[in-house]
Amino acid sequence: MHKRFFKSKIFKIITCIVIALILVYTIGGGNYLVTFALKSSYSTGDVEPASTVGDSNKEIIKANKEEIKARTAEWMESEAGYFNDIYVMTDDGLKLEGEVYLAKEKTDKWVIAVHGYREEAKNVYNLGYFYAEQGYNVLYPNLRGCGPSQGKYIGMGWLDKKDMLKWIDCIIDTDPDAQIVLHGISMGGATVMMTSGEELPANVKAIVEDCGYTTVWDIFSDELDYLFGLPDFPILYCASVFSKIRAGYGFKEASSIDMLKKCDTPMLFIHGSEDNFVRSGMVDVNFDACSAPKEKLVVEGAGHGNSYLRDPDLYFKTVFDFLGKYVK
Repeated sequence: MHKRFFKSKIFKIITCIVIALILVYTIGGGNYLVTFALKSSYSTGDVEPASTVGDSNKEIIKANKEEIKARTAEWMESEAGYFNDIYVMTDDGLKLEGEVYLAKEKTDKWVIAVHGYREEAKNVYNLGYFYAEQGYNVLYPNLRGCGPSQGKYIGMGWLDKKDMLKWIDCIIDTDPDAQIVLHGISMGGATVMMTSGEELPANVKAIVEDCGYTTVWDIFSDELDYLFGLPDFPILYCASVFSKIRAGYGFKEASSIDMLKKCDTPMLFIHGSEDNFVRSGMVDVNFDACSAPKEKLVVEGAGHGNSYLRDPDLYFKTVFDFLGKYVK
C-alpha cells in the first residue's frame, strides 16, 4: 500500500514538472517570438532562407542592381533640392517621418513607395526613381517602428494600413486633385494590400503589390519552421496571443486576404517565381481573393523582392501600362 502510494506521488510530481516545462516552453517561446519578430529595437539578422535563384539569374540581378543604384544616386544628387522631409501623426500618437520628392514640372501624379520588413524609406529610393522618370511626385514613408519613425513594434502592414490613410490625406491636403498610386514591396506589399480594404478616397487610383504575404500567421509559420525547425503548435498560437497584448494585433487577423475581399481599387500583383521567403504561391491566393480589377505578373528567375532587378524592362512596362488605364 505504501509502495503504491509512493509511486502515485512520484507520478504526480513528474506530471507537474512536465506540465510546468511545457508551459515555460510555450509561454517563454511565444513571448520571445514576439520580441524577435516585432520589437523594433531587436536585431534579428538575416531571416531569409538560402536563395534558390540560379547563378545566371543572380548575375543578371547583381548587374541590374548596380546600374539602377548608380542611376538612382545620380538622380537624387541632381534633384536634391526637390526632396523634403515630411511627417504625420498616427491615431495612437506616434510621429512617422518620411521624405517627399516634388517633380520639377507640376503634376498631380503621386506614388507612395512602401518599404519592406525592418527596412526604411531609403530602401525604395530605386523604386521611386522609376516613377519620377514617368513624371510622378514620390512620397517615401518610414513605417512605424522603422527608420526614424516612432513605434515600439513593427506593424507588419496591419497597423500600418491606418497609418497609410494619414499619408494619403497628407498628399490630398497638399494637392486636392492628386492621383495616387500605392506601391509596396514585401511587407510594403502586404501593407498596400491591407490598406486596399479600407475606405479609400477617390484620389487613390491604383495599387501595385510586389511579393506581399497572405497573412502574418502564414509568413511567421514559415519562418518558425525555417529558423527554428518548430511546428505552429504550440508556440505560434501563444505568440499570436502575446502579439495581441503587446503589439495590438493577432497573427491571423492581420490578413491581406480578408482586406483584398473588400478591395475596389485596381491592383497589380507581382511576384518572383523563385521567391522562397514569401512563397511564390502566395501571389495566387492573394490574386484570387481580390475583388477589384486586377492583373498579375510572375517574373521568371526572380527571388524575393528582386523582380524589378531581374527584368526591369518587363517589370516597369507592366507597371506603367497597368497604371496608364487609371492614372491620366
